[in-house]
Amino acid sequence: MIIRKRLAAGLLAAMAVGLSPLSATADEPDTDTSPKVELTLDVSGSMRARDIDGQSRMAAAKRAFNEVLDAVPEDVRLGIRTLGANYPGEDRKTGCKDTRQLYPVGPLDRTEAKAAVATLAPTGWTPIGPALQGAARDLKGGDATRRIVLITDGEDTCAPLDPCQVARDIAAQGIHLTVDTLGLLPNAKTRNQLSCIAEATGGTYTSVQHTDELRDRVHQLVDRAARPVVTPVVTKGAAQCLDAPKLKAGLYTDRETFAEHRWYRVDVRPGQELRASVSIGADRAVNDDYGVLLRASTVHGREIVRGSEAGDGRTDVISSGLRYPKAPLASADDEDAPRAETVCLQVSNSFSAPASVKTAPGLPVELTVDLVDGPDDASDAASFGLGRGWWLLGALALTGLLAGLVWGWISRWRVAVWRTN
Repeated sequence: MIIRKRLAAGLLAAMAVGLSPLSATADEPDTDTSPKVELTLDVSGSMRARDIDGQSRMAAAKRAFNEVLDAVPEDVRLGIRTLGANYPGEDRKTGCKDTRQLYPVGPLDRTEAKAAVATLAPTGWTPIGPALQGAARDLKGGDATRRIVLITDGEDTCAPLDPCQVARDIAAQGIHLTVDTLGLLPNAKTRNQLSCIAEATGGTYTSVQHTDELRDRVHQLVDRAARPVVTPVVTKGAAQCLDAPKLKAGLYTDRETFAEHRWYRVDVRPGQELRASVSIGADRAVNDDYGVLLRASTVHGREIVRGSEAGDGRTDVISSGLRYPKAPLASADDEDAPRAETVCLQVSNSFSAPASVKTAPGLPVELTVDLVDGPDDASDAASFGLGRGWWLLGALALTGLLAGLVWGWISRWRVAVWRTN
């Protein structure tokens, strides 16, 4: 009888939940954690050119959009923004404001979105900078992935607002918004500008020659937004170790001006090994000779270990790393021994730039901190850390000296024997 009553109560509770209004949204994705994407399409007059697979650039973009909209993952919140779609006149001031949201970022109604795209016709200017600013506002809110996919066939026509600088400003806000750019049959100037926009935000640039390339790449980028990724934690290093933020194991992002030093702190317990690496991106034109230094020291300023790397302009990112193992306690019962050591991490760079290049905001910095179990055996080479390779260098030098002496003695002996015989 008791079992029957409990079963009936359970069925009634299940029915109540099933009929409640909350159940209607139980299976819907949380809008705060759903990835957001805004497709930003150039609808300027140059999109009339008929040079993509025998059709106009606008027709190719519409066809690609329709196929992409059919394949958007259910949990992605997608929107569409246009630039140059409404004003056909010659007034620059008005033309450079011609950007609007065609379809709001949110749950996708494929029929409605396709109908909105179908109404587009190549019209006006190419205000890429204002369009990026508008798209960033459209994607505000939430903690999930946010991505702008910019599709254009030409460079911005609304100087002095530099779209590359706009992208840097977006990246400096620390909102983890990535801009991917696609150039339709781009010339060299367009390629450079779109590459700069993408690099400033950690995105990608793709040159597109055919409709299927455009479709596949946009679909790939939208699908990528739906995949969970590690989001760096925004932090701000200090001018000295005492004021530095205390970091745990994880991935962090910061901004560092040219030739700046920034400090961070990490607590390392006995028996742990600190592994840290830093990457600094040259997201604008810089002089060819530059370097990065990652240095670990005690709170009293004694250097523990360092890693450094130099560059000569052949790459846009320069990285360095270090390892520091802290010896385990001599006895687990040693109550007086300190349980953790505060290690100061200093990140420095030697970047410089021509006078015409803006130095603000600073260069993007990505810092990785990991704390793992230290080596069990003190003879393990890893226990010396990357920055303590002097002992190995000394051993090699001593071995070379001894080998040279032995070889010289053998050579002299052979010559003496040859002369005797």
